[in-house]
Amino acid sequence: MSGLGNTEGPRIRQQAASVAEYRRIRVTKLTPVIGAEIAGVDLRETLDEEMFAEISRALAEHLVIFFRDQDITPAQHLAFGRRFGALHIHPAAPHAEGEPALMRIHADANSPRANGEGWHSDVSCDAVPPMGSILHIRLCPETGGDTLFANMYAAYEALSPRMQAYLAGMKAVHDGEDAYRGTYANYGVADRPSYPRAEHPVVRTHPVTGKRALYVNRGFTTRLLGVPRDESDGILAWLFAHMENPLFQCRFRWRENSIAFWDNRCTQHRAMWDYWPAPRSGHRVTILGEAPV
Repeated sequence: MSGLGNTEGPRIRQQAASVAEYRRIRVTKLTPVIGAEIAGVDLRETLDEEMFAEISRALAEHLVIFFRDQDITPAQHLAFGRRFGALHIHPAAPHAEGEPALMRIHADANSPRANGEGWHSDVSCDAVPPMGSILHIRLCPETGGDTLFANMYAAYEALSPRMQAYLAGMKAVHDGEDAYRGTYANYGVADRPSYPRAEHPVVRTHPVTGKRALYVNRGFTTRLLGVPRDESDGILAWLFAHMENPLFQCRFRWRENSIAFWDNRCTQHRAMWDYWPAPRSGHRVTILGEAPV
């Protein structure tokens, strides 16, 4: 099987160039595999149908898209998210006052942790996990604080046919208990009696592109079903290492009023907390998805 132990590394299929050009937006790839910066858009304005369709298409083609110099209000942030569907409410994290769908993202010199320090797909422990997340950073450090994103289509395609066959039809447990209990105590958030737990396919089919993606992650996946615990632990450890290969990744350097919009169904991400004690602050809006199949 291909992976980190293979000196040649995983072979990544290059995505075919789109036949149609974008008319209303400018799209600049970050890497051949994942990520693109989008220009020509002012998210303070209501998007017409053509602009909305092109942004949706860019997300499907590049998995995570980035916007610069977007001085949007919380109301505009929420409105942009709602164009893509109903909004997801985080089961544990703090939110802006009176706006449960506007998750607070903040770290400073007094923080014991920062959001998203390990590789994960947002709230994959929910029975109906998020389709996508839109993060708006208003305050960022002079250096550091980058976010890494990884392409789970590419991670799946780089598996050997034997490993793909082994994982076909398998399900895994995603549990929010360890991820969330006590995590937000520094914000004054009391723990709930219980946190979400769900079983999802290890390989899911994207409802828009029809492509297959690996859907297990270090943040929430605790075991594979239908195999002994030691086998599950070994396979998951290998899959986690495989998915974190830099060949599947892009890295985004934040500036104030930048926005990242990623598809949780086919990506994972990791936020670097290398900027302590400098502050970093913003809000995230998350869009409800569908049960993985």
